[in-house]
Amino acid sequence: MRYELFTALDLAGDPPRHPSEFDRLLRTALADRPRTFLVDEAQWLNGEAFEYFRYLWDEPATQLAIIFVGGEGCHTVLRREPMLSSRVFIWQHFTRLTPGEVLEAIPLFHPVWAGADPDVIAFADRHAAHGNFRAWAQLTAHIRLALARTGRPGVDRDLLRWAFSECLDDAVLARGRGVVDGVGQGRRSLYQTPLSVRLWPVR
Repeated sequence: MRYELFTALDLAGDPPRHPSEFDRLLRTALADRPRTFLVDEAQWLNGEAFEYFRYLWDEPATQLAIIFVGGEGCHTVLRREPMLSSRVFIWQHFTRLTPGEVLEAIPLFHPVWAGADPDVIAFADRHAAHGNFRAWAQLTAHIRLALARTGRPGVDRDLLRWAFSECLDDAVLARGRGVVDGVGQGRRSLYQTPLSVRLWPVR
């Protein structure tokens, strides 16, 4: 965890060898100005990692906000750490977009959908994405590839059917679920990535 934070903070020099020295360096860096940590795939963290985040957050000199983001089971995992969960200010549960929300949000999500017919967007959501933003992200990647290969001016149902075959298998479609479960034919989901820590300064 210390090395992940050292990298995220883009600190100069070599990482310290001793934990106490490393901790002192991180605390000093985090006291410099307000920062926000976004910790993705938080459901895979162990108790030691959670405890270290709590340790840094509790340090009076640090100006730190931490956002834990995760998929299935994340809330349960965080709740198992009472010293951490008691410090969580907001618990936010994200649900699938409704069909109406899809028609509002997806044209703003990426230029390939900006000029698309609402019926085409609804068709894509009904048959593949199911209001799941991860599914929309993967579908968009395949649509961009298809547009580049075919030279078509925009998204249509034929293009979508090709994209469906590329990013979703029959079993996933039958369950009515997006790529949150992975993709077919042995492919790895674009979003099955290891733990990452991202950092933004607060302006």
